[in-house]
Amino acid sequence: MLLYFRLLRESLAFALNALRNNKLRTLLSLLGVTIGIFSIIAVLAAVDSMDRKIKSDLSDMDVNTIYLMKGTFGPSDVPRWKREQFPNVTYEEYEFLKRSVNNVDKMSFNIFTRSENIKYLDKTVSSIRINPTTHEFVDINPMKIERGRYFNESESNSGSGVIIIGSEVANGLFGASSEPLGKKIRLYGQKFTVIGVLKKQGESTFGPSADVSVFIPVNFLRRLYGDNNKALTPVVVIKPVKGVDIDAFKAELTHKLRTFRSVKPGEINNFFINVLSGFTDFIDNIVGQMNMIGWVISGFSLLVGGFGIANIMFVSVKERTNLIGIQKALGAKNKFILFQFLFEAIILSVIGGVVGMFLVWVIGLVLTNVLDFEFVLSLQNMILGAGLAAFIGLLSGLIPAITASKLDPVEAIRTGM
Repeated sequence: MLLYFRLLRESLAFALNALRNNKLRTLLSLLGVTIGIFSIIAVLAAVDSMDRKIKSDLSDMDVNTIYLMKGTFGPSDVPRWKREQFPNVTYEEYEFLKRSVNNVDKMSFNIFTRSENIKYLDKTVSSIRINPTTHEFVDINPMKIERGRYFNESESNSGSGVIIIGSEVANGLFGASSEPLGKKIRLYGQKFTVIGVLKKQGESTFGPSADVSVFIPVNFLRRLYGDNNKALTPVVVIKPVKGVDIDAFKAELTHKLRTFRSVKPGEINNFFINVLSGFTDFIDNIVGQMNMIGWVISGFSLLVGGFGIANIMFVSVKERTNLIGIQKALGAKNKFILFQFLFEAIILSVIGGVVGMFLVWVIGLVLTNVLDFEFVLSLQNMILGAGLAAFIGLLSGLIPAITASKLDPVEAIRTGM
């Protein structure tokens, strides 16, 4: 064991000596490893950070939550022209499904619509995401309300002019010191009373953040624009009871809606049942593909880096031929010489890898502060980067180390003189 510690110490000394005496040559040789490790770890860290953000944004929602609508969240075999002919889900269908479908925990009727401007006195906040919903949506997608409350069933059914606003909307209209609750603001040319303010959420992966969003009763918008406005996309959001067989639930939901719409046997469904778990699987698939692409692209840099390490180790063997001969003449075994050069190659490669990971860490800190997005360099990715660098060093140094270990001591001393 002491022999291996001695080998490591000597190899580290030789590696650092190579860096000191041949700075430019060594740095250029390590550049490939640095770039390769930087590329792989940067891609993995970016994808990992994005994956964490997506899971965080979806953490409050049940993965079995269903979005019933005319469109689909993912790819579909149904041609686009045919999908565009599908009818929108209606409020009457929402009420029918709410009465007739079993194993429903909560069901809400929502509308996707364009952004609008909101006014309070002389102040205007632009490009605000409007979320018209029924009162059940707060139980499907729990929202953290900092002040006030969500609208109740009576306000939802009657389409009252009440509104819940995001934190940035509140700051933009009322400032940090003024109390928004009870104030009248204007949206769609109508007056709304603020009854709730959402807790600050931060950036969202899926569209605008709740900080720049507002929630109003869906029946207010239906009364204002009707049910056939092309700028409005209705959706029924369904949360099944816990532990339900999701396939059986989807089958019942499909049967009920096909019957209500009088869809004939043999005809395709003219609606889509989008399950949130399917969407997360789709995201996981994209994340996996991004990781694979990152590995392929970065692999070329690592290949170049490996050649660079091999080159510097061949040069090192050449420069130390005389020393190798003397070590062998004094009784050093082939294994000692082999491990000496192998450790040196691994140490040099790990140095390049550490530099690459350090650059990822620095850039991650900058991006976190600039983009308000948490860029995480996990311990797992750091261990992976260090292990990968060591593996590249091992492969690159193997042939030079074997070459050094097989040198004849007499010839080595004569050649080095």
